[in-house]
Amino acid sequence: MEFVNKVALVTGGGTGIGRATCLLLARRGAIVAVNYSRSQTDADETVRLIHNEGGRAIAIQADVSRDKEVRDMVDHIVRQFGTVDLLVNNASITRHIPLDDLEAATEEVWDELYSVNVKGMFNCARAVAPWMKKNKQGAIVNVGSIAGLTGVGSSLPYAVSKAAVHGLTKSLARALAPEIRVCSIAPGAVATRWWAGREEQMKRLSPNLPLQRIATPDDIAKFICSVLEQEAITGQIITVDSGQTL
Repeated sequence: MEFVNKVALVTGGGTGIGRATCLLLARRGAIVAVNYSRSQTDADETVRLIHNEGGRAIAIQADVSRDKEVRDMVDHIVRQFGTVDLLVNNASITRHIPLDDLEAATEEVWDELYSVNVKGMFNCARAVAPWMKKNKQGAIVNVGSIAGLTGVGSSLPYAVSKAAVHGLTKSLARALAPEIRVCSIAPGAVATRWWAGREEQMKRLSPNLPLQRIATPDDIAKFICSVLEQEAITGQIITVDSGQTL
């Protein structure tokens, strides 16, 4: 799929992987809707960067865990640009809890992480699906994590939520075929603000990876765009982790 004049919605597009993906899509000709929940300043900065390079973009607020907000967001995008062709489900949250501290994995933590990380991705996919089906083509990439493959991550609920994202991807790929392709990428460690305060841990990890480098947001963005382009792939969970899970 060519990206020129295609309308792309990127959730959590204000920083990190989301921002890098927005910028790359815009550079390749897409019109980008930069979603944010609370960080309007970051989303506006992403839009400014795109405009400075001659691209087209808007910032648009919605809490992806709330179905009505998601539907209103998609309606706004469609009114302004006519449709939605591409969706990058990137918005996620976590809580940093030792894996063996089961008592700290409270009902509140489970509900919060599942609402954004899993239900939020479903809400967005459901909202854009009619427009993609109307166009008889569309592509969705859900940003999972190797935590969902290994069971190890910033917290037990986070790892389980990312495993659910991978399962959601396979179910959506079946439900939305043949018009809409749905894949998930599972990044390993990525140099984003999620590592804030744990930079030394990241430095210790890097030399022990087969490729001896931590992925950058640009690395992941390039791969997201590659997956969006490929018209003969759906339902796949693709790991991008510098060999971390070998």
